[in-house]
This record gives sequence, C-alpha cells and structure tokens, in this order.
Amino acid sequence: MSPPLAPAGWSRWLVPPAALSVHLSIGQAYAWSVFKPPLESALGLSGTQSALPFQLGIVMLGLSAAFGGTLVERNGPRWAMTVALVCFSSGFLLSALGAATEQYWLIVLGYGFVGGIGLGIGYISPVSTLIKWFPDRPGMATGIAIMGFGGGALIASPWSAQMLESFGSDSSGIAMAFLVHGLSYAVFMLLGVLLVRVPRTEKPVGEGPGAFDGPQVSARSAVRTPQFWCLWIVLCMNVTAGIGILEKAAPMITDFFANTSTTVSASAAAGFVALLSAANMAGRIAWSSTSDLIGRKNIYRVYLGVGALMYGLIALAGDSSKPLFILCALVILSFYGGGFATIPAYLKDLFGTYQVGAIHGRLLTAWSTAGVLGPLIVNWIADRQEEAGKDGSSLYTMSLFIMIGLLVIGFVANELVRPVHPRHHVPAPASNAQQEKEAADVQRQQ
Repeated sequence: MSPPLAPAGWSRWLVPPAALSVHLSIGQAYAWSVFKPPLESALGLSGTQSALPFQLGIVMLGLSAAFGGTLVERNGPRWAMTVALVCFSSGFLLSALGAATEQYWLIVLGYGFVGGIGLGIGYISPVSTLIKWFPDRPGMATGIAIMGFGGGALIASPWSAQMLESFGSDSSGIAMAFLVHGLSYAVFMLLGVLLVRVPRTEKPVGEGPGAFDGPQVSARSAVRTPQFWCLWIVLCMNVTAGIGILEKAAPMITDFFANTSTTVSASAAAGFVALLSAANMAGRIAWSSTSDLIGRKNIYRVYLGVGALMYGLIALAGDSSKPLFILCALVILSFYGGGFATIPAYLKDLFGTYQVGAIHGRLLTAWSTAGVLGPLIVNWIADRQEEAGKDGSSLYTMSLFIMIGLLVIGFVANELVRPVHPRHHVPAPASNAQQEKEAADVQRQQ
C-alpha cells in the first residue's frame, strides 16, 4: 500500500485535493447535530444520549490518531487513507443497520467506535506528507487540507436534512440516510487513495543537505517535554469551547430564540449548521495562513483571547439579538477551525519534521478529551436547566461562562510555550568528511 513516488514534474498542488477528498468526507462528523432531533424523537433519547455517537467518534479519533500515528508515518498516506475509507464507511453501514432495527447501541458502535477510527486515521493521513511537500508554507498547506474537515458539514448538513425530509425522520428514514452516506463517502474517499503521492526527493532524516535543518525531536521524546503538554492544553481548551456549540448547533439556536418573535425553524437551524461549517472551513485556511506571517503563538492569542470575548458577548446579550449571536458563533467557529489547522505547523516549529505526524497524532488525544467535555458541558447543563423549569437562552448561560474560563486557561498555557531544550533533540548526523575521518581512526586502532 506504499504510495507511488511523484513522477518528474509532478505538481505539488495535486496533493492537497487528495487530502481534501478524505477530509471533506470525514468532516461529516460536524453535521451530526442534524441527526440529533430525529434520533431523539424516533428512539426516545435525551440530548445527552443522542450526543454519544458523536462524542465516542471524537474520542476514537484522538485515540486512533495517537496509537496509529507511527503506523501512518511508516506505511504512508495511501495505506492510511485506505484504512480511513474502510472504517468510516463501515461505521455508517453499521449505523444504518442499528437505525433500521432500532438498536441504538449499533449506532454508537458503528458511527462512534468504528467510524471514529476512520476519523482519526483519515485526519492525520495527509499531514506529514503535506508538510514535506510545502516546507516553505506549512501553515497554509495543512490549512488547505484540514479546512476540508471543517467544510465537510457545509455539504453534509443540507444533504442530510434533505435526505431526512425525503426518506422520513423515523428510524427507517434515518437508516436510509446513513446507508447513502456510507456508500457515497466510500467512492469519494477512493479518489484521494488513488491520487496521493509522496515527494520523490523525500529522504530519511539525516540524508542529504537540509534534511536536518532546525531542531528535530522524536515522538517519544516530544511527549516528555512541557511544550507538548502546554500545546495539549491549548488545543483541548480551544476545541472544548468550539465543539460544545458545534455538536448542539441546530437545537441550540432553536432553543435560544424559542421565546422571541423570531423563532428558528428546523430548515433554518440546518442552515445555521452549514454557516458554522463555512466559518470553520474558512478559518482553517485563513487563520493558519496568517500564522505563517505573524507566528503560531500570536495567532493562538487571537483564537483564545478574542474567542473568550465572543462567548462573553453571547452570554450578556442573551436572546436580544439574533445577528449578534450568529456573528459571534461564526467567529468562534473560525477560531476553532483555525486552531486545528495551525497546530501541525506549531508542532513543526517546535519539534521539526522528523516525526511530526506521529507527534500530531499523540496531541490529538486532546481532541478526544474535548470531544467528551464540550458536548457533556453543554448538553448536561441544558438538560438540568430544563428540568429546573428554565427555557430559551437561559438553558445555555452557565455553559457559556464555563467556556470563557476554559479559553483563559488555554491562553495561559500558550504563554508558557518556549523552544524545546536541546537535550530532547535527535543528534544531527555527522558529515561525510567526519564519518570518513572516524572510519580511518577505527582502522588505525585495529
């Protein structure tokens, strides 16, 4: 399954579309909120229960990326994309069976566990390859591909809503929608498998001029540094703050303005999900490209600091202004997406390109944690507030202030990031002249 080397004259700009075909597919995860109300109605689930497949999917994304990162580095992007295709599509097919038989545990197993493995392997599959193709613009390169993950819901949200309208929102209609998703994404992801290439000039670390430029840190050493754990906290806090809104986007905007004269219909809520996906996608390329100009630490200051301000505006305004709510949510989601797209370049700056894919995979365990924390905070608090007799925007006020606190924690962690101590660096290989001298010394000693 090793990918073919790029032929002479191969344009590196053909590689991002290969990555996009995978990321646009697995980015469907961000449209899960469209399925929440139908599942709750058809299977009698609470908001917290209907979030479980999504939460488990994000948990498995982080775990499979962490444990599979080294395999992806070793076997290459074509192997990784193939594994992602099989797991992600199979997850939808299992979910279709679960919906058809009204066995919710099968949906959790399929979409959450099996599909989540496809999410993780697929997410990291092109990162290392893209950084090697674009060493001059790593932020832009990873942003182009990873924006596909953010933009997946831009396609999947209205598409899913239309299928549920056509097939019905009962269990059989949900099953048909899952089935169509699984088969369609298998075909689309296959394009990436066939198209991906690795640079012909790629050599192992230490071979060839420039191969060992800058600090190089192994994945095993990276997890022992404070820099890794500072970035882990940064990513976890930024993702928790964004994913809490994203996972519950459709019902959240409906609830927020339920007691106003401008209520939100189901179709408008699906449109809001698509808007959030567009902001998520745009932020991944725009903000990550900006980080190439102003630096990674500075751009995370924007994500975390301005993001906290946006949450504060939503909390203070309540349901008084729908445009303000939408605008702030779009900014937050653009920072959320930008944070994902910038983190590989941040890792490259600190740890080098040696095993950046494996290090990135390990760091995504922060996403697993956030995938549980974000939806749990928003859904659990909303359920408790509803039981207490509250409704409208008051269901979410406490959650919004919690998110502000988390972003402040992430801001502090980002300020603590410093260059990696040289003791963690992989030793640079000796030059050819030095190696010849050492060999001659050994022969003389013999």
